[in-house]
Amino acid sequence: MRKSLYRIGLDHQYWYVFTMEAPPLVVHAGVGVHGINTAREVFLLPDLWQLHLYGYHAGYAVDGVDYQIRPGTVSLVPPATTVEYRYRGRSEHLFMHFRMPGRRDPLVRDAGDALPVLRELMRDAVASLPQSPTRSAALVWAALWRVSDLAESSAVWRHPAVEVVVRHIEEHLAEPLVVAELARKAGVSHNHLTRLFREQVGDTVVGHIAARRMARALHLLRASTLTAAAIAAAVGIPDLQAFNKACRKTFGASPRALRGATR
Repeated sequence: MRKSLYRIGLDHQYWYVFTMEAPPLVVHAGVGVHGINTAREVFLLPDLWQLHLYGYHAGYAVDGVDYQIRPGTVSLVPPATTVEYRYRGRSEHLFMHFRMPGRRDPLVRDAGDALPVLRELMRDAVASLPQSPTRSAALVWAALWRVSDLAESSAVWRHPAVEVVVRHIEEHLAEPLVVAELARKAGVSHNHLTRLFREQVGDTVVGHIAARRMARALHLLRASTLTAAAIAAAVGIPDLQAFNKACRKTFGASPRALRGATR
C-alpha cells in the first residue's frame, strides 16, 4: 500500500486508514461562530468529514471521549460521529465539511509548527469555495496532508534530527553532503545520526543520499532533455564518469540506455 495513496498509522489505540488519492469534495467551508446563545452544542454529520481549526478554549468530546481544545488545536472527525462542544463565550473556528473515501478514528491535535500554513490553507479554501470549488478542494487537500502529518508524527516517532537531515538532503542534492556536517546541522553526533538513520530510515546516511540522488537522476533522464552532464551536476555528481558508473551500479545501464528505454 503506497504512502502516496494512503496515510496509515496508530493514533493512541486506534488504527486509521485515510485515502488521499484524490482531492476531497468540499460541500461547505467557512468560519463558524458559536457560544453566543448557548454554552453547549451537540451535532453529527451523517455523510461528511469535518476538519476544524480552533481559535478558542473549550471543552470538546468526540463519541464520548473528552478533549480540551485551545487556539491552534485542529480536529479531523469522520462521518456519523457525534461531537459535543462546551463553550466559554463567543467562539470562532475555521471549518471544512467534505466527502472523501477512507475511514479513521477521530483526530484531535495541536497544530504546532504547522499552524501558520494550515490556517492560511483553510482561510484560502473558505474564500475560494464560492467562485472556484476546484481550487478550494485542492487547498483542503493540502491542509489534509498537513493534518495527516500531525497524526503520523505520533505513529512514526521519527527523531527530529532525522527529519532535519532528510529535509536538508532533499533540498541540497546538488551540493556536497558530508555526514559530519549534517550531524552538526541536526545537533547530534556523527555516530548518533548514523544509528538513527539505520533504525528509522533503514539505510546509512551515505546510502540514503546516494539513493535519493539516483532517483532524481532517473527522473530527469526519463522526463527531461537535460544532458547527462547537466543531470549529473543537478544531483551532486559533477564527474560524468562517476555518474555513468553510478547509473550502471544502481540501474544496470548507462544514462544513454536509461534515457533510450523511454523513447
